[in-house]
Amino acid sequence: MPRPRSQRQTQIQKTKRMMIEQLTKEKFNEALLKAKTICLLGHISPDGDCIGSVLGAYNYIKNLPGGSEKIVQPYLEEINKKFNFLKGSDIISSARDGIKYDLAVVLDCADIGRIGKLGSYLEDAESSLLIDHHITNPGFCDMAIVRGDASSASEVLYTLMDEQYVDKAVAECIYTGIVHDTGVFRHNSTHRSTMEIAGKCMDYGIDFGSIIEDSFFAMNFDQKVMLGYILNNMKSRFDGKLVYGWVDMAKRKELGAEKMDMDGMIDNMRSTTGALAAVYMYETLDGRVKASLRSNSDIIDVSVIAQKYGGGGHKRAAGCFVSKDFEKNIEEIAAEFGKQLKAAI
Repeated sequence: MPRPRSQRQTQIQKTKRMMIEQLTKEKFNEALLKAKTICLLGHISPDGDCIGSVLGAYNYIKNLPGGSEKIVQPYLEEINKKFNFLKGSDIISSARDGIKYDLAVVLDCADIGRIGKLGSYLEDAESSLLIDHHITNPGFCDMAIVRGDASSASEVLYTLMDEQYVDKAVAECIYTGIVHDTGVFRHNSTHRSTMEIAGKCMDYGIDFGSIIEDSFFAMNFDQKVMLGYILNNMKSRFDGKLVYGWVDMAKRKELGAEKMDMDGMIDNMRSTTGALAAVYMYETLDGRVKASLRSNSDIIDVSVIAQKYGGGGHKRAAGCFVSKDFEKNIEEIAAEFGKQLKAAI
């Protein structure tokens, strides 16, 4: 959980939001060149886009003039081993060691609370930059660029980069982030610009096929068993227009999945024929319940539902933390789904 915030810290954050400047390509690179020490931050339970954008920034900074002499540290919670092929994954830290940095760069984080316990690095940094694509992001750094039309934070990051300092390692990170947040180019957030950036990454000789297969689609035996349980116990409402399911920690332990990465489960649910939206809830190791929401139609905006619980995201993909009363949660979510469905008819 994030550390308690003092009134002074909260006021500082409110002031920062009021004074936000638009982050441009020029300002981004100037800030990176000026800073001698830089920390890179993402959201809790980091996914492919979060990891890809954080490590993409790390490798890019190291390629800049004087970058090899800079202290650059990516901070994230433990990442899935399937992302270990990305350069810099071995130096990611989840420690809070009291270091103060010249610059904090926050990527793929919809709000300040989503940084979690590592938010202290942002609070203590001399200056900060925010790079994101969540339409619900209120902005919380000194300079920010939030492009709700972009497929991913990785795509936004690439548009800020000077291409002469992009190499294969950077391209692998950017491509990975885009692949994961577009569902391998299937989501409606995928635009021509997305494909053009992906194509540029491919030109660096990355193994794009393996990145897709090994980091997005591949599941080990235990994950397949978990997926089988989820699909076998999935339920529906509104004549199949809303599909949903959940799993508590007791069941996860029974299936040997208490420490398993739960990514990919919701995407298998959302592909149900006739479903306009899917909801998947699961208890996490710290005792909270995470809800992942996906929409297959423009008439259902799951970010609106997530915001009611303090979460956020996009129209077709969002997330939040909910109570441990699964039945109550689904009643509330179904009610909001019903309102949106009725309004569209």
